[in-house]
Order: sequence, then structure tokens, then C-alpha cells
Amino acid sequence: MRAERTRFAPSPTGMLHIGGLRTALYAYFLAKQTGGDFVLRIEDTDQSRAVEGGVENIVRTLDRVGIQADEGFIWKDGRVTERGKFGPYLQSKRLAMYRAAADSLVQEGNAYHCFCSSERLAGVREKQQAEKRQPKYDRHCLELSKDAVHAELQKGTPFVIRLRVPEGETHWNDLIRGPVTFSNEEIDDQVLLKSDGFPTYHLAVVVDDNAMNITTVVRGEEWISPTPKHLMLNAMLGYTPPQFAHVPLLLNADKHKLSKRQADVSVESYLDRGYLAQALVNFVSTLGFNPRGDKEIYTIQELIEEFNLRKVKKSGAVVNFDKLDWMNRQYIQSMDDKTLMEAVRPFISSIPEQSSRILSVERDRVTTLTDLAQALAEYPLAPVFSQPHILIWKKSDGKTAIRMLERSAAFLSEECTATSVADLEHAMKEWIGREGFATGDVLWPLRVALSGKEKSASPFEYIYILGKEESMARIEHAISALKGNLS
Repeated sequence: MRAERTRFAPSPTGMLHIGGLRTALYAYFLAKQTGGDFVLRIEDTDQSRAVEGGVENIVRTLDRVGIQADEGFIWKDGRVTERGKFGPYLQSKRLAMYRAAADSLVQEGNAYHCFCSSERLAGVREKQQAEKRQPKYDRHCLELSKDAVHAELQKGTPFVIRLRVPEGETHWNDLIRGPVTFSNEEIDDQVLLKSDGFPTYHLAVVVDDNAMNITTVVRGEEWISPTPKHLMLNAMLGYTPPQFAHVPLLLNADKHKLSKRQADVSVESYLDRGYLAQALVNFVSTLGFNPRGDKEIYTIQELIEEFNLRKVKKSGAVVNFDKLDWMNRQYIQSMDDKTLMEAVRPFISSIPEQSSRILSVERDRVTTLTDLAQALAEYPLAPVFSQPHILIWKKSDGKTAIRMLERSAAFLSEECTATSVADLEHAMKEWIGREGFATGDVLWPLRVALSGKEKSASPFEYIYILGKEESMARIEHAISALKGNLS
């Protein structure tokens, strides 16, 4: 098995999309599985779409989910830096290479200068659309003589350089989709070098993949149709092309492409809302791919060892965020207290003294770290009864609620020796039955007295977490609030 050199080469146009994360992970798995290298390169040839902080967002996000490039951009000491021998890894700093490649293509007759104005190009396109023909460049400037081209260059006429698409067909064996064939008649004479001197993606990606010795390109299926151009350029420039693996789209529940307008698709937004990096990696990696049919939860090492591009489904994968919730719960439930507290620490201002008991109660019911952080913050907060009537059970009354709270406090103080949630529940329910009380008359005001909420954990869980002393103090506070309301 050869050592693969793979790359992830996003544009710095905003936050990293979960679809981009999946592509990065597949490329990373392939490199690590074969003892190769994973390269992180930034493709910023379209300067108009670049956003401030775009590079930092991408590199930082990959670092947060545990992905560190072997070459290219990495996140170190809170900032972006580069490492490796093929730099710079930002396309806007490699313009001389692209210009040299474009000039070589022109000299060999594989590309040509185009001086057409935007107005002329728009007119050609409108005519083709009206005639229901495929919109593509009409090769007007291909017919220019060398003297005519020279004259235009001497005048300083703005120009682009276009690929001269040869006749015939282009074939490749896609590592996910199998054999793919395109008729070259369907392919436009792509602009390779723009009038501002910047290359288009198509020229830059071919030059960079060759310069950085990339062996396999993993990318989204939207790049299938440009692949023939990339293969042509590889052949024209004398390069050995990489292998290609085109990953299917991620889909919404309605089977349409997962879009930023329809769903929250930023990786960092999920991390910031308390989803664990391990769960997110597990979830995203198994969208359209699962190494085994009898398992859902994988460590990243297991994903590396069992990754297989040929097992990636050819059809789009529907993103079920309920499954992400389930996965995150599985990870939270499997973590020991120390690890879980370390994970939740960024989401809380301080750790309460009852933290271990809160974890034992809440671990199996929270979905995210922010849910757990909220519980850790709320249990220690003493209730404030601005509306004491919530302490009264249904058709009961204030006097009954006061009496039941007083009897509950006395029971806890004088009779109850239970210390676990289960034993507390058993002891209190046995006492309620023995005394002949209505369960709701006792447990409703008790639970609200302890929590201050109409909806909360059980009173037994609150007593276990708070301890008897704090529990009784809260009961006394609730009794005072009720008495004040009745007076």
C-alpha cells in the first residue's frame, strides 16, 4: 500500500461547513491509514469571495475537532501558521507559478489569449440560450493570428487565457463512483488566467496538486464536471494526475442540498452549542459511510483504520440531526466524571461543590455540554418565589401546601436516613403512604420548593444533590413565601 498524500483545499469564504468537514476527514483518514501526509491548503484565487478571518476560521475549526495537517496551515499557540516544504500554501502567494504554467500552455498551443469584452460574451450567451444551445465560449479569439494577438497585447487590451479543449472524450476511474466518461464537446474553453493576473481555480488546483505531490484528491461531487478540464491540464503540462474520489452531497430531510439558508451547517456553531468534537467527527464521518453494519459509535482511530472510499455511498446522504443528538448523548454518558467536567469547563463560570452529584443525576438526560452547564449553574441557585402560588398542587390550597412542607422538613430532619436517590424516593413514598397523604399534595410543593420551578428534576434528586441542610433551608424559604402570600 502506497503512502497517500491527500489535501483539503477550501476557500476562505466563511465558516467551515459540515460537508467540508466530511471531505477533510475522508482525506485525513486516507492519509493516516496509509502512513502518508494530509495537506491543508487555502484556495483564495477568487479574492472577491474571501472574508476577513476566513483562513483562521477553517484552521481553528479543524484543530478543535482534532485534525492537524502534516503540511500547510496549522493552528499553533492560538494563531495560524504554516509548515512544510511546498509553501506558501496560500494560492494568492503563488501567482508566478500559475502564470508560468499558463504561458507554457499558450506556447504549446493548448491555451490562447481571449480579448472579448464582457458585453460581447453576454451577447453570445444570450443568443445561445435563445437557440436552446449549451452556453459556452464560441472560440472567437482562437481564430486570431499571432500578429493580431501581438497587436492587442501591445495596445494593452485586457485579456484572459483560455484552455483549448481538444476533441474526443475524457475518462477516469473515480474511487467512489467508478468509471466516468465525458465527451469533450460538452466542455467549455475554460478561463485559466483572469485579466487581473489571478488564475482560476481550475489552473491553480492542477498546478498546486502536482507541485505538492498530491496522490489522491477527495472532494465534493460538484467538482465532477470540471474534472475533465483538470485531467486535460495535467496531460498538457506533462503531470501525472492524482486519483479522484468525489463525495456525494449532504441533503436536508426534503432530499435537497443541505444549504446555509435552510439549516445551521457551521461546524463551530455545533461545537459552541456543546456538541463534543468526538461525536461531531463520528456523526459527520458516517454520513453515507459506515465501516460495519452492527456499530454506530467509532473512535477516530477506528475510523482511520476502517476507512474505505469504495464503501462510501454514491447517493446523497440525508443529515439527521436527531442522530447527532443521540450520538452526543452516548459520548457524554460514556465519559468519566473528570473527563466530562473538563469538557464542560469552557461553558461554565465556576464548578459547584455539588458537581459530582449533579453529573450523576443529569448525565443520562442531557444532550449537549451546554445543557449540562445549565444544570450545573441552576441547581445551586436558591429559588426566588415571586409567584408563591406555583407551590400549590392543582386543587389543593396554601394551608395544605404549608402543612405538607412542614411535615416533609420534619421527616427529613428526624426520620430519613437515606442518601441515594433511589433510597430517598423509597423512604419518602413509604412515609407518604403510612401517613395517608395525597402524593401530589406532598411531592409537588416539595419539588417546587427545592427547585423554584414548575418543571424540574424530582424532589428526591434535589435532596440528593443539595443535601439535607440546604434542602431544609429551601423548604423553610418556600414556607415563608407561602405564609406571606396568605397574610
